[in-house]
Amino acid sequence: MLSAGLPQGAVPKLERPGPLRDRVYEALLELITTRSLRPGQHLVESELAGHLGVSRQPVREALQRLNTEGWVDLRPAQGAFVHEPTEDEADQLLTVRTLLEAEAARLAAANAGSAGVAALESLCAEGEKAVAADDVDGAVALNAVFHAKIMDLAGNAVLAELAAQVDRRVRWYYTPVARQRGHQSWIEHRGLIAAITVRDEQLATRLMREHTEHTRRSYHERPKA
Repeated sequence: MLSAGLPQGAVPKLERPGPLRDRVYEALLELITTRSLRPGQHLVESELAGHLGVSRQPVREALQRLNTEGWVDLRPAQGAFVHEPTEDEADQLLTVRTLLEAEAARLAAANAGSAGVAALESLCAEGEKAVAADDVDGAVALNAVFHAKIMDLAGNAVLAELAAQVDRRVRWYYTPVARQRGHQSWIEHRGLIAAITVRDEQLATRLMREHTEHTRRSYHERPKA
């Protein structure tokens, strides 16, 4: 294994369509988001290029873009490192997430039909299975899809666009606490589904606010490495 320290099978296959630099960027961002590349980890261009089967140039371009977006820190004479988020950074983003998600839950309760509710129930069942199997990566991915579905049911394109801007960072912060949140998170999801089903906008808003606040507190209370 190369010193970049990627878990076996963690490196995504690069899809052929689209500019290579964009595909490398997406691959590296996914590895960071899922914490296959850990906060503070040194990123060596040649090793990442070897993992991805590309030259160093698109890796260099991707790292520069990731630096601009705050995912990577470029340090003079030291190289590139995965950004280590501060507690304040996490708190600010998760607070904004609470505002967006609470409004999405309210609108979903107002707008969702039976098909939308059924989709939420199906995702919740899958999430519960992932937790029971101790599949943390699967649970994190399904959690993101569940919340995205509520955003979709809200029917507000501007709200969805804003939520998409923070979605990957939410996944980044959620991954370290996914096992800690475990089944309780999906119990809370069941409560949200019930509120949306009966079109109780006020209850859905409150439950989503409490749900996202639980995640925010869990992140701050997580065991530090």
